[in-house]
Amino acid sequence: MWVLLLLWPLVLGLSLESDIQNPISYDESGSAGGGDGLSPPDGTLGSCTRPQAAPRSFPGQLCSNHSDILELPDSSRALLLGWVPTRLVPSLYGLALVIGLPANSLALWVLATRVPRMPSTVLLMNLAVADLLLALVLPPRIAYHLQGQRWPLGEVACRLATATLYGHMYGSVLLLAAVSLDRYLGVVHPLRARTLRGQCLASGLCAMAWLVAAALALPLALQQQTYRLSHSDHVLCHDVLPVGTQASYWRPVFICLAVLGCFLPLLAMLLSYGATLCTLAAGGRRYSHALRLTTLVLASAVAFFTPSNILLLLHYSNPSADAWGDLYAAYVPSLALSTLNSCVDPFVYYYVSAEFRDKVREGLLCWKPGPSAASREGGSPGLGTRSSSLV
Repeated sequence: MWVLLLLWPLVLGLSLESDIQNPISYDESGSAGGGDGLSPPDGTLGSCTRPQAAPRSFPGQLCSNHSDILELPDSSRALLLGWVPTRLVPSLYGLALVIGLPANSLALWVLATRVPRMPSTVLLMNLAVADLLLALVLPPRIAYHLQGQRWPLGEVACRLATATLYGHMYGSVLLLAAVSLDRYLGVVHPLRARTLRGQCLASGLCAMAWLVAAALALPLALQQQTYRLSHSDHVLCHDVLPVGTQASYWRPVFICLAVLGCFLPLLAMLLSYGATLCTLAAGGRRYSHALRLTTLVLASAVAFFTPSNILLLLHYSNPSADAWGDLYAAYVPSLALSTLNSCVDPFVYYYVSAEFRDKVREGLLCWKPGPSAASREGGSPGLGTRSSSLV
């Protein structure tokens, strides 16, 4: 919720600034001109039906005789081409790429080569893969935003880039829920976990998470998403869509994404980690370290994923044109913030453990840990139980 409080005044401030601009002549250089004498980049003249009121996000009106040219209201155009999506958003994506790519690559290598193949290890390896793939799909989005909202790779690449971005992000959330269930069994039901908590359960949870994420992302690859912005040379990827398809196609798609890909997994995490926290708290001070880390894991997941998905639900909850104003302008940076969770995961799941750090040094520097290294976390029973699982 703290992200919502930070983003909403920013959007309101930008909206107030955009009210004083000439809507027709606003272009990427911010110059002002008069009239509707501008033409599309191909030199043909097309008439556009301009929306009378600012829509709730960035649904555009199709220009007559042009199936790929969209017209935006004044405030939406100013927000779409402003400094938030063209400077702040690529900076956040770049931070996720610079930190998440090496951190998750190294963690995956250690988990695959230096750690016994336990059920928790299988889950954490899949989580590292999801976060790593999320970082790898960010460069096209970064280039798109840095070029002033100009997509250079074509329609097919736009569909694939959008589908993979959302698929890997929601796949991470689903795998986080699977990890929380595994830890719930290990802490709250340790005797039952001896029979339930095995390779079959871990592999099944991972397969289910990947299949659900792929099913949720598939509709994003089946609909046109590149459109030209009228009176400019901007080729937009997913940021502006026809107002008709907003309600008929994208509304159910994104409601399913938010509910099935975020809120239900977060609810499962809340229930699993809630019971885990109660059990750890009842164990006394010897579990204080695991208690703090479990709280951090839960808080980080809620903080990074909740704001963008709340905005997404608000965005599609009311079909009227003036229901939420330019809410999409707040959703775009909140979506970029949610990708930063891929940077946090390696440090709250892997590198927080002294034993895991010893494995990294052992693998990179051929360094052998001393007899006291394994006891620095209070006598942890092994990497698969305390160090990599936090509990």
